[in-house]
Amino acid sequence: MDLLTFVFAAVILVVSDGLIVHGPSGPLVAPLGSSVVLPCYVDELLLMEDLEVEWRRTDSDTLVHLYQDGESRPETRQQDYHDRAHFFTDQIQHGNFSLRLDNLRAQDKGVYRCKVHSQQDFGEIVVEIKDVDHLLVSGSSRSISVSVGEDITLNCSVDSHITPEHIEEISWKKTDEDKDILVLLYQNNQTLSDSSDERYRDRAEFFTAEIPKGNFSLRLKSVRTEDKGVYTCQVFAEGLSANATVVLERLGFSVSHIMVLILCISASGSALLLCWLIYCRSHNEGL
Repeated sequence: MDLLTFVFAAVILVVSDGLIVHGPSGPLVAPLGSSVVLPCYVDELLLMEDLEVEWRRTDSDTLVHLYQDGESRPETRQQDYHDRAHFFTDQIQHGNFSLRLDNLRAQDKGVYRCKVHSQQDFGEIVVEIKDVDHLLVSGSSRSISVSVGEDITLNCSVDSHITPEHIEEISWKKTDEDKDILVLLYQNNQTLSDSSDERYRDRAEFFTAEIPKGNFSLRLKSVRTEDKGVYTCQVFAEGLSANATVVLERLGFSVSHIMVLILCISASGSALLLCWLIYCRSHNEGL
């Protein structure tokens, strides 16, 4: 089972004809993309015959889930909750009618009513999902320095509760004066390398094996002097967006470049010395 986060808030206990339904007692904020349990239960054992449990949104009267005629009725759920709303079926006979809501979305925020019917008795509670944590994206906290010609990694991680299939788009862009240059794009569960600006095509890539872990860091190969600047990792998921910024600050020369430069200077100096010796010898012979 996924990590369960119990989301409680603003609960009203309703007693009717002796049936007492219990729920949570205090507010809690849940992470986007997590699984949440909306508690609803009774202390007494109820007859399963004619038992009906209904979960609805109070703002739109949307049917979230229904237990009826001795079984869960998933076909009655509204499309937004298809494959996301579940009863703990094996616990219903013990009076536990709690609802598990998977892959929490920003629009799931709101008030839900659990209504229990048993024979001639009924009772209900309301539970409010008060807030959903915003999308969390993290990157590098300080500027990065790299040598020309080397490869560099620009960090970007998405909250682990968000699975790749729920990410609509991730784009890496470089801010260049008044415009943004597209470095690399992830969309519809695939990397669209062909959409990259020609300056970054075949040089920018994701760590494909790390994507399921929420790691969308960018590897930039064979860094050039013009790569210096500000890079933004922009993430869109479940109607929300967030970004992380990385600064590629100083571009120096690698050790290999420095060695080649030294050899060139040495070679140039040796050539000049040789020319000077030849000149001097020629001059002396002329005399």
